[in-house]
Amino acid sequence: MVSLTRHIFEQQCFQPDGAEEFFTIMNRIVSGGKRIARDLRQAGLTDGLGLTDTRNVHGEQVRHMDARANELFVEAFQDSGIVQLVVSEEMEEPFPVAAAKETGKYAVFFDPLDGSSNIDVNAPLGSIFSIHCLDPNGRFLKPGCEQVASGYLLYGTGTILVYTCGAGVHQFTLDPVVGEFFLSALNVQIPARGKIYSVNEGNRYKWSKNMIKVIDYFHENDKETGRPYAARYTGCLVADVHRILLKGGLYLYPGEVRKPEGKLRLMYEAAPLSFVVEQAGGLGSTGVERISTIHPKTPHQCVPLIIGSREDVETTEQFLSRK
Repeated sequence: MVSLTRHIFEQQCFQPDGAEEFFTIMNRIVSGGKRIARDLRQAGLTDGLGLTDTRNVHGEQVRHMDARANELFVEAFQDSGIVQLVVSEEMEEPFPVAAAKETGKYAVFFDPLDGSSNIDVNAPLGSIFSIHCLDPNGRFLKPGCEQVASGYLLYGTGTILVYTCGAGVHQFTLDPVVGEFFLSALNVQIPARGKIYSVNEGNRYKWSKNMIKVIDYFHENDKETGRPYAARYTGCLVADVHRILLKGGLYLYPGEVRKPEGKLRLMYEAAPLSFVVEQAGGLGSTGVERISTIHPKTPHQCVPLIIGSREDVETTEQFLSRK
């Protein structure tokens, strides 16, 4: 059995200019994820459920476990000396790590607890991360194609970590007895076409006519293309994309007629997940352009997200490009 620690060490060869830093950053992300998994198991017994009195930068009410997950990831880098900035959905401004003010070369982006509305009903949750290297001028907002590594943790029936550093996608499962992640899938590949689509159809009345046609297309009966597709939606982005990664298909969180920029955040949701999916052979798109090529303007920039099997994403893009 290959441990995650050993695998990260071996992946250092893909980071020739920062091998030791990569090893340290990944291990601290893993440490934060383990602590979140532990706290989620005990949330119902430790007042970890329910809402706080505060809202995040997007106006969403923060849950107790949102705040706790954010705290744990920030804490993981407080004395690292190599991560200068931690950027999170739960913080309006990037958090400067004092211990790395002069020495830090990296910025780490987090959605600390994705799908947090699922907490109170014991449904799947996740954490998303993205690692960027700062340029000589301290610039940390870069397109997804420049990520050092990205991935996610999925807290469900077991705790899973999936990551890529640009050399394939690998899945690890936490052994709760040993307290270590072990390799459970090497070089994951997403099918070119799937049989599942995942979207919140309760928002249908907010979509453009072309987006409605996309969903209608996947509802149609056509044996040659394997339609109709089955609908699966958990309310947790990580869980839904993970299913698509393994089984094939399409996840959609489109823009709306009155909000064309969409809801998902580029730097710590769309870009890191697109990096993973594209390393597995799929695509991540806004419907009109690749997620990985977008140059971000703000840390909390939002974009539409169409992600999954290559043929399914390309089909969706064809519909959305129609006049």
